[in-house]
Amino acid sequence: MSRVLTVLATGPLALIEDLGRPGHAHLGVPPSGALDVPSLRLANRLAGNPEDAAGIECVLGGLSLRAGSSCTVAVTGPSVSVQVNGRLVDSHAPVHLRADDVVALGTPLSGVRTYLAVSGGITVSPQLGSRSTDLLSGIGPAPLAVGDVLPVGDPVGPPVGEDAVPPPSPPDFLAVPVVLGPRDDWFADAGAQLAAAVWSVSPESNRVGLRLLGDPLRRAPGFEGRELTSEGVVTGAIQVPANGRPVVFLADHPTTGGYPVVGVVPERHLAALAQARPGTRIRLRG
Repeated sequence: MSRVLTVLATGPLALIEDLGRPGHAHLGVPPSGALDVPSLRLANRLAGNPEDAAGIECVLGGLSLRAGSSCTVAVTGPSVSVQVNGRLVDSHAPVHLRADDVVALGTPLSGVRTYLAVSGGITVSPQLGSRSTDLLSGIGPAPLAVGDVLPVGDPVGPPVGEDAVPPPSPPDFLAVPVVLGPRDDWFADAGAQLAAAVWSVSPESNRVGLRLLGDPLRRAPGFEGRELTSEGVVTGAIQVPANGRPVVFLADHPTTGGYPVVGVVPERHLAALAQARPGTRIRLRG
């Protein structure tokens, strides 16, 4: 018996992610990593791993894995059904698997991304210090495919149960705070425009950015039609392209951008945006 997980089904998209590879923006490399960081950290704690171990980020469920040996898994994120050999088990709790057991995830009731951690972590070869898949640059392992065999490390600690870990239920309306700048002066009364507008999440959103649909932001007098020299951008930056509809950059974002950034979403609020399904209404409060 070997410590591996074999992929039987992936759902729409399943990726290996850890806490990313920050610090390489000067090379044009995005930070990448799990979009819902608290959920991955929790899954790792439940499985007995360091919080930065690599797990699987699964979009809209459908993941199925066969264990090659005895191990512990934990599934976190929004509420989702988890089955072992067809029998329902708990999410947000350590679950023991024997050799040849099959764990399968359903579709979350709300939200987008669920996370599966396995005791010992997934130990594919790191690139630039991380095992994360970066969909923009192509660095890291390819998206999971049926038949992939994933190496699993040796356990480093016992599974950790929690007294109560209620699965979150991502809402259909989010009010997200924004720190204005550095280019808020390009927009007419940017804070008031943001506070008054309600956008909806576009189906074209992905790990690069959350695209928003709705009434465009208006440029300030003197800035209509102006172009901006590309400058560095950070995760959470709200870039406003020529159509005036904001894009909130997520973990796989480019490291520079040529459109003005009206503000930045603080890091602690990015997990909620990562779980926003298409159609979710969002207000950005400057």
